[in-house]
Amino acid sequence: MSELVISAATLAERLNSVRVVDVRDAWEFDGIGHIPGAVNIPFDQFRADKHAAEGGGDTGMLPGEEAFATLLGDRGITREDHLVAYDDHHGVFAARFLVTALLYGHPVERLHLLDGDFSAWQREHDVTSDSPTVDPTTYEGAPPAETPLVGIDAVESAVDDEETVIVDTREQWEYEEGHIPGAVRLDWRELVDDESRGLLPRDRIDALLAERDISRDRRVLLYCNTARRISHTYWVLRWLGFERLAFYEGSLTQWKAAGRPIEG
Repeated sequence: MSELVISAATLAERLNSVRVVDVRDAWEFDGIGHIPGAVNIPFDQFRADKHAAEGGGDTGMLPGEEAFATLLGDRGITREDHLVAYDDHHGVFAARFLVTALLYGHPVERLHLLDGDFSAWQREHDVTSDSPTVDPTTYEGAPPAETPLVGIDAVESAVDDEETVIVDTREQWEYEEGHIPGAVRLDWRELVDDESRGLLPRDRIDALLAERDISRDRRVLLYCNTARRISHTYWVLRWLGFERLAFYEGSLTQWKAAGRPIEG
């Protein structure tokens, strides 16, 4: 199974061959129920700011390789497992989990986003409040030699690069208050359907991208002020076959503080 995004029907058929990760809060996981067999790794537990307060964390918005490996190992997850992540917010928090796993070396062909979220699953499939049986293990990551993460200098160089389109994934009012020069705006919520809670059909997403001149023959560089919004857009673009992708995890506040130009 190599799909970056899988349907609820596909997951239902393969529950016994994948590890399902629920990134909702623990009270939701226990009180509302969860997909059978899922383990709970709440989003708050792999946020960088949590680990920074404890003296850990990486550059950008990552929690730190050791902290993340501990979270996975405590849930019995190994690098060989196929992971399917979900939340109850159209997949935006789940996408962040997947991108974090990718950056710490989990093979991309073993990472999958549930198309939709818990509410969408619950409409058609059973849920449970039973605690899963977990055998803790040691998760051994292997961070790749190349990473889509780029620093502030690389972003400034991209401003005048005609082969790169810079994409701002914030809301309209944020973009209007100020943005990186030349950036186009693409709100991650434009890519999902509120009724189905899943992604729009590929052709509709392609049309939205074309309106902004976001094409597969250009390098795409994403930025935001929240890691989850970058991650969701990044994951959707990879699913669509975009190969030249990068993202900047410094905030626009950091960009301005470094004396870099602002437009708007």
